[in-house]
Amino acid sequence: MARTVARLPEGSRITDYISLGVITRTFAVSKVHAVLNATNKASIRQRDLPAHIVVYYVIALALYMQSSYREVLRCLLEGVQWLRDPSSPIKVTGKSGISQARTRLGVEPVRQLHDDVVGPIAGAASKGSWYRQWRLVSVDGSTFDVADEAANEEAFGRPGASRGCSAYPQIRFVSLVENGTHVLFASQMAAYATSEVTLAKTVLCSLQAGMLCLADRQFFGFALWNQARTTGADLLWRIKKNMRLAKEKILPDGSYLSRIYLSEGDFRRKTNGVTVRVIDYRLEGVADAEPIYRLVTTILDHDIAPADELAGLYHERWEIETALDELKTHLRGAKVVLRSKTPDLVRQEFYGLMMAHFAIRSLMHEAALKDAEDPDRLSFLHAVRVLRRKLPASLAIPPSDENTVP
Repeated sequence: MARTVARLPEGSRITDYISLGVITRTFAVSKVHAVLNATNKASIRQRDLPAHIVVYYVIALALYMQSSYREVLRCLLEGVQWLRDPSSPIKVTGKSGISQARTRLGVEPVRQLHDDVVGPIAGAASKGSWYRQWRLVSVDGSTFDVADEAANEEAFGRPGASRGCSAYPQIRFVSLVENGTHVLFASQMAAYATSEVTLAKTVLCSLQAGMLCLADRQFFGFALWNQARTTGADLLWRIKKNMRLAKEKILPDGSYLSRIYLSEGDFRRKTNGVTVRVIDYRLEGVADAEPIYRLVTTILDHDIAPADELAGLYHERWEIETALDELKTHLRGAKVVLRSKTPDLVRQEFYGLMMAHFAIRSLMHEAALKDAEDPDRLSFLHAVRVLRRKLPASLAIPPSDENTVP
């Protein structure tokens, strides 16, 4: 039986389902043109799908993972009709034309737009985003299934399974998350076989002074720890409880100073060590809690960050799990596969998805600030649904000076 093409309701416009203004306010047309010019991807001749429209189309695709390519494009073009002659009929390019337009665009402009714009957004008044003077961020990774195509399998690989291999090739990615706003930034993706630690080497370069980065024990290692702390950020990472750490100085709050070493030889000779503060604690009365948890931090002064506060703070790291769930379940859709059929377009689609999540989270942060609310108390799923309903007061792309296309 022939597959029925997924469609949005008859007469739908992009403004009925998302306010494209939310996206263009986050990713201004002027910025899109600047990125296209910088990457030599700006449209030279007039096309049905000029490059800047394709950029917005890639982001819109992430909001409609279960609708057809042409259906999303139809809604998008109706929403940006003011950019062209309003009296002219809308021509919805076929699937092959859409693929060609996306291929012409490539991944680099989309990735650069992501890297230039997506980042921490919390201000001083943002609730849940700070511990004392530090901006809270976490690092973690996950995977996405991608279309079962030979080129994708060759580029990204498949995970193993109990009976042979999995149904789909997969990509792996690692991101930083701003804990209070759930903004995922500095994201890097690669083949499934690439370890999260390898990707983290690039991701952690985006740490800055004034941040406090939380990480699980899988990321701890002398080299990665040193790389991360040289950014000027402070660190609070969990480590394996059996790691040998001498108690060089016990502090009044029960934490103690120790040193970590690159090699066994350095450990024996006590050379080239890096001072850390160690916090051991238990979760009394918590079901399935481990016997002991061990954290190390670059914050050596117990007066400005007491051990009990840091132990409680570490569990904020799970905010990134919530952000990843938003991305993979509520935005992408449970069990939905990234549909691009070539590796370059998979990469393009990935960054479009990350930018769509950022646009929604930016809107939620703005709403939380207006009500002096913690963004954690707002429903991401509700925000997605609101953006997919009719917003009669919204224009798709307001023709302001900021966003006017030359």
